[in-house]
Amino acid sequence: MTGQTVEDEQTVPIGSNDDVVRARQTVRTYAQQRGLSLVDQTKLVTAASELARNTLVYGGGGRMRCATVRSGARVGVHAVFEDSGPGIPDLDLALTDGWTSGGGLGLGLSGARRLVDEFELHSEPGVGTKVSVTKWAR
Repeated sequence: MTGQTVEDEQTVPIGSNDDVVRARQTVRTYAQQRGLSLVDQTKLVTAASELARNTLVYGGGGRMRCATVRSGARVGVHAVFEDSGPGIPDLDLALTDGWTSGGGLGLGLSGARRLVDEFELHSEPGVGTKVSVTKWAR
């Protein structure tokens, strides 16, 4: 996030389905307050919901940090999902449309990536996973 400033950060622990809902609500509030269009709010909230669920189901729980991000005149919402779970052994495979490690539809990571403006994924087997997403107001 070179040249960007982050402010108003809020952390939401993710350890239950209720926490997934809280993470989604937090992201929606930030998106509304930062002036994202309804379509962009929906895209970001959908991505956040998928990533929060992945944090719970595959990572065994973790946290989401949500914040306002600024870059020059641009303003947006930045969310980071982190866990200390088993990690993802093959990132390319995990980002392939239709691939799933469980009983899902295989839309989680690849779908989330398509819904946001910036997407970063870092994972190390046995250490955990960190996914960062940003959606800019237009």
